[in-house]
Amino acid sequence: MKIVRLQADDISYGAVEEDGIRLYRGTPFVAWEPTESVLPFSEARLLSPVFPTKIVAAGRNYAEHAAEMGAKLPEEPLIFLKPATAVVGPGDTVRYPPESAEVHHEAELAVVIGRVASKVAVEDAGDYILGYTAANDVTARDLQRSDGQWTRAKGFDTFCPLGPAVETEFDPAEGHAVIARVNGEVRQEAMTTDLIFSVPQLIAYVSAVMTLLPGDVILTGTPEGVGPVVPGDVMEVEVEGIGILRNPVAQ
Repeated sequence: MKIVRLQADDISYGAVEEDGIRLYRGTPFVAWEPTESVLPFSEARLLSPVFPTKIVAAGRNYAEHAAEMGAKLPEEPLIFLKPATAVVGPGDTVRYPPESAEVHHEAELAVVIGRVASKVAVEDAGDYILGYTAANDVTARDLQRSDGQWTRAKGFDTFCPLGPAVETEFDPAEGHAVIARVNGEVRQEAMTTDLIFSVPQLIAYVSAVMTLLPGDVILTGTPEGVGPVVPGDVMEVEVEGIGILRNPVAQ
Protein backbone atom coordinates (compact mmCIF):
# COMPACT_ATOMS: atom_id res chain seq x y z
CA MET A 1 0.00 0.00 0.00
CA LYS A 2 1.14 3.51 -0.82
CA ILE A 3 -0.03 5.87 1.94
CA VAL A 4 -0.21 9.59 1.26
CA ARG A 5 -1.13 12.66 3.26
CA LEU A 6 -3.00 15.32 1.34
CA GLN A 7 -4.81 18.60 1.46
CA ALA A 8 -8.39 18.32 0.20
CA ASP A 9 -11.23 19.93 2.18
CA ASP A 10 -8.95 19.34 5.14
CA ILE A 11 -5.76 17.37 5.80
CA SER A 12 -6.40 13.67 5.32
CA TYR A 13 -4.59 10.40 4.85
CA GLY A 14 -5.30 8.23 1.87
CA ALA A 15 -4.11 5.24 -0.13
CA VAL A 16 -3.14 5.31 -3.79
CA GLU A 17 -5.42 3.30 -6.06
CA GLU A 18 -5.53 2.92 -9.82
CA ASP A 19 -8.09 5.68 -10.35
CA GLY A 20 -7.14 8.08 -7.58
CA ILE A 21 -6.60 8.37 -3.85
CA ARG A 22 -9.03 6.67 -1.50
CA LEU A 23 -9.54 8.83 1.56
CA TYR A 24 -9.32 7.21 4.98
CA ARG A 25 -10.68 8.14 8.38
CA GLY A 26 -8.11 8.52 11.12
CA THR A 27 -4.41 7.90 10.63
CA PRO A 28 -2.33 4.83 9.80
CA PHE A 29 -0.89 5.03 13.32
CA VAL A 30 -4.11 4.79 15.36
CA ALA A 31 -7.52 4.21 13.73
CA TRP A 32 -7.44 3.57 9.99
CA GLU A 33 -10.49 2.79 7.90
CA PRO A 34 -11.36 3.54 4.26
CA THR A 35 -14.18 5.80 3.18
CA GLU A 36 -16.22 5.68 -0.03
CA SER A 37 -14.47 8.81 -1.35
CA VAL A 38 -11.85 8.51 -4.08
CA LEU A 39 -10.16 11.78 -5.02
CA PRO A 40 -8.84 12.15 -8.59
CA PHE A 41 -5.06 12.58 -8.71
CA SER A 42 -5.50 15.97 -10.37
CA GLU A 43 -7.41 17.28 -7.34
CA ALA A 44 -4.98 16.07 -4.69
CA ARG A 45 -2.28 18.31 -3.24
CA LEU A 46 0.20 15.97 -1.63
CA LEU A 47 1.83 16.95 1.64
CA SER A 48 4.75 15.29 3.37
CA PRO A 49 3.40 11.78 3.99
CA VAL A 50 4.07 12.14 7.71
CA PHE A 51 4.86 14.99 10.07
CA PRO A 52 7.36 13.55 12.54
CA THR A 53 8.25 14.75 16.02
CA LYS A 54 11.88 14.24 14.99
CA ILE A 55 14.04 13.11 12.09
CA VAL A 56 17.06 11.01 13.03
CA ALA A 57 19.63 10.75 10.25
CA ALA A 58 22.56 8.41 9.73
CA GLY A 59 25.74 9.96 8.39
CA ARG A 60 28.37 8.19 6.27
CA ASN A 61 26.27 5.07 5.83
CA TYR A 62 27.49 4.41 2.27
CA ALA A 63 31.20 3.62 1.99
CA GLU A 64 31.74 5.58 -1.23
CA HIS A 65 30.07 8.68 0.21
CA ALA A 66 32.35 8.52 3.26
CA ALA A 67 35.30 8.32 0.88
CA GLU A 68 34.19 11.32 -1.17
CA MET A 69 33.90 13.32 2.06
CA GLY A 70 37.41 12.26 3.10
CA ALA A 71 36.04 10.58 6.22
CA LYS A 72 36.65 7.22 7.86
CA LEU A 73 33.88 4.64 7.94
CA PRO A 74 32.06 4.79 11.28
CA GLU A 75 32.42 1.81 13.58
CA GLU A 76 28.84 2.31 14.76
CA PRO A 77 26.02 4.42 13.31
CA LEU A 78 26.80 8.13 13.23
CA ILE A 79 23.50 9.86 13.96
CA PHE A 80 22.27 13.45 14.05
CA LEU A 81 18.90 15.21 14.25
CA LYS A 82 16.96 17.37 11.84
CA PRO A 83 14.08 19.43 13.27
CA ALA A 84 10.47 18.75 12.34
CA THR A 85 10.29 22.31 11.01
CA ALA A 86 12.64 21.28 8.19
CA VAL A 87 9.98 18.99 6.69
CA VAL A 88 8.28 19.88 3.42
CA GLY A 89 6.36 17.76 0.95
CA PRO A 90 6.42 16.89 -2.74
CA GLY A 91 6.57 19.95 -4.96
CA ASP A 92 7.30 22.32 -2.10
CA THR A 93 10.12 24.82 -2.52
CA VAL A 94 13.46 24.35 -0.79
CA ARG A 95 14.65 27.79 0.26
CA TYR A 96 18.30 28.65 -0.23
CA PRO A 97 19.29 30.38 3.03
CA PRO A 98 21.29 33.62 2.86
CA GLU A 99 23.64 32.25 5.52
CA SER A 100 25.04 29.67 3.08
CA ALA A 101 26.84 29.81 -0.26
CA GLU A 102 26.95 26.03 -0.83
CA VAL A 103 23.77 23.99 -0.48
CA HIS A 104 23.89 20.31 -1.47
CA HIS A 105 21.30 17.65 -2.33
CA GLU A 106 21.44 14.28 -0.53
CA ALA A 107 19.12 11.52 -1.76
CA GLU A 108 18.09 9.04 0.92
CA LEU A 109 15.78 6.18 1.78
CA ALA A 110 13.67 7.11 4.81
CA VAL A 111 12.11 4.73 7.33
CA VAL A 112 8.77 5.72 8.89
CA ILE A 113 8.18 4.38 12.40
CA GLY A 114 4.73 2.88 12.97
CA ARG A 115 4.53 2.54 16.76
CA VAL A 116 6.36 3.54 19.91
CA ALA A 117 9.85 2.08 19.79
CA SER A 118 12.24 1.98 22.73
CA LYS A 119 15.24 -0.31 23.14
CA VAL A 120 14.21 -2.45 20.19
CA ALA A 121 16.23 -5.57 19.38
CA VAL A 122 17.60 -5.84 15.84
CA GLU A 123 15.57 -8.99 15.18
CA ASP A 124 12.34 -7.21 16.21
CA ALA A 125 12.89 -3.96 14.32
CA GLY A 126 10.57 -4.85 11.44
CA ASP A 127 7.60 -4.87 13.83
CA TYR A 128 8.03 -1.12 14.36
CA ILE A 129 8.14 -0.01 10.71
CA LEU A 130 5.08 1.48 9.03
CA GLY A 131 6.89 1.76 5.69
CA TYR A 132 9.43 3.69 3.66
CA THR A 133 9.55 6.94 1.72
CA ALA A 134 12.06 9.09 -0.15
CA ALA A 135 13.92 11.94 1.49
CA ASN A 136 16.35 14.71 0.61
CA ASP A 137 18.74 15.56 3.44
CA VAL A 138 19.46 19.06 2.13
CA THR A 139 22.69 20.37 3.64
CA ALA A 140 24.50 23.70 3.80
CA ARG A 141 27.89 22.12 3.19
CA ASP A 142 29.95 25.23 3.91
CA LEU A 143 28.30 25.61 7.32
CA GLN A 144 28.77 21.92 8.05
CA ARG A 145 32.49 22.39 7.52
CA SER A 146 32.80 25.66 9.42
CA ASP A 147 30.59 24.79 12.40
CA GLY A 148 32.25 21.49 13.23
CA GLN A 149 28.84 20.01 14.06
CA TRP A 150 25.84 19.64 11.83
CA THR A 151 22.79 21.17 13.48
CA ARG A 152 22.71 24.46 11.61
CA ALA A 153 23.82 22.99 8.28
CA LYS A 154 21.09 20.35 8.34
CA GLY A 155 18.36 22.22 10.18
CA PHE A 156 17.15 25.11 8.03
CA ASP A 157 13.44 25.32 7.30
CA THR A 158 12.60 23.31 4.13
CA PHE A 159 15.79 21.21 4.39
CA CYS A 160 13.97 17.86 4.73
CA PRO A 161 11.65 17.09 1.80
CA LEU A 162 9.77 13.80 2.30
CA GLY A 163 7.47 11.86 -0.03
CA PRO A 164 5.62 11.31 -2.17
CA ALA A 165 4.18 8.28 -0.34
CA VAL A 166 4.91 5.75 2.38
CA GLU A 167 5.21 2.31 0.79
CA THR A 168 4.29 -0.39 3.29
CA GLU A 169 5.33 -3.32 1.04
CA PHE A 170 8.98 -2.39 0.64
CA ASP A 171 12.07 -4.33 1.68
CA PRO A 172 15.43 -2.56 1.37
CA ALA A 173 17.18 -5.93 1.68
CA GLU A 174 15.84 -6.82 -1.78
CA GLY A 175 17.94 -4.04 -3.32
CA HIS A 176 16.28 -0.90 -4.65
CA ALA A 177 17.94 2.00 -6.42
CA VAL A 178 18.26 5.38 -4.68
CA ILE A 179 18.78 8.11 -7.27
CA ALA A 180 19.26 11.89 -7.18
CA ARG A 181 18.73 14.08 -10.22
CA VAL A 182 19.21 17.82 -10.63
CA ASN A 183 17.46 19.32 -13.65
CA GLY A 184 17.12 15.79 -15.03
CA GLU A 185 20.82 14.92 -14.69
CA VAL A 186 21.66 11.91 -12.51
CA ARG A 187 23.97 12.95 -9.67
CA GLN A 188 23.70 10.02 -7.24
CA GLU A 189 22.80 6.37 -7.65
CA ALA A 190 23.26 3.40 -5.33
CA MET A 191 21.35 0.42 -3.98
CA THR A 192 19.69 0.04 -0.61
CA THR A 193 21.79 -3.10 -0.15
CA ASP A 194 24.90 -0.87 -0.13
CA LEU A 195 24.05 0.51 3.33
CA ILE A 196 26.81 -0.07 5.88
CA PHE A 197 24.32 -0.33 8.75
CA SER A 198 21.01 -1.95 7.85
CA VAL A 199 17.61 -0.53 8.71
CA PRO A 200 17.11 -2.96 11.64
CA GLN A 201 20.54 -2.01 12.98
CA LEU A 202 19.69 1.67 12.75
CA ILE A 203 16.36 1.24 14.52
CA ALA A 204 17.99 -0.75 17.32
CA TYR A 205 20.81 1.78 17.71
CA VAL A 206 18.58 4.87 17.69
CA SER A 207 15.87 3.40 19.93
CA ALA A 208 18.52 2.55 22.53
CA VAL A 209 19.17 6.28 22.80
CA MET A 210 15.75 7.87 22.34
CA THR A 211 12.17 6.70 22.12
CA LEU A 212 10.84 6.80 18.58
CA LEU A 213 7.20 7.81 18.20
CA PRO A 214 4.70 6.92 15.48
CA GLY A 215 5.48 9.00 12.41
CA ASP A 216 9.11 9.62 13.35
CA VAL A 217 11.57 9.22 10.50
CA ILE A 218 15.03 7.70 10.21
CA LEU A 219 17.11 8.81 7.23
CA THR A 220 19.41 5.95 6.27
CA GLY A 221 22.27 7.87 4.65
CA THR A 222 23.16 9.20 1.22
CA PRO A 223 25.21 7.65 -1.61
CA GLU A 224 28.23 9.26 -3.22
CA GLY A 225 27.71 12.11 -5.66
CA VAL A 226 26.40 14.83 -3.38
CA GLY A 227 26.80 18.24 -4.93
CA PRO A 228 25.59 21.82 -5.10
CA VAL A 229 22.26 23.19 -6.16
CA VAL A 230 21.37 26.81 -6.88
CA PRO A 231 18.13 28.77 -7.04
CA GLY A 232 16.21 27.75 -10.14
CA ASP A 233 17.29 24.09 -9.97
CA VAL A 234 14.82 21.24 -9.59
CA MET A 235 15.92 18.33 -7.38
CA GLU A 236 14.51 14.82 -7.68
CA VAL A 237 14.99 11.90 -5.32
CA GLU A 238 13.75 8.58 -6.65
CA VAL A 239 13.59 5.42 -4.60
CA GLU A 240 12.74 2.49 -6.82
CA GLY A 241 9.39 1.04 -5.79
CA ILE A 242 8.32 4.16 -3.87
CA GLY A 243 8.25 7.05 -6.32
CA ILE A 244 9.86 10.38 -7.16
CA LEU A 245 10.18 13.28 -4.73
CA ARG A 246 10.57 16.52 -6.69
CA ASN A 247 11.37 19.94 -5.18
CA PRO A 248 12.44 23.24 -6.76
CA VAL A 249 15.11 25.44 -5.20
CA ALA A 250 14.54 29.16 -4.72
CA GLN A 251 16.26 32.03 -2.96
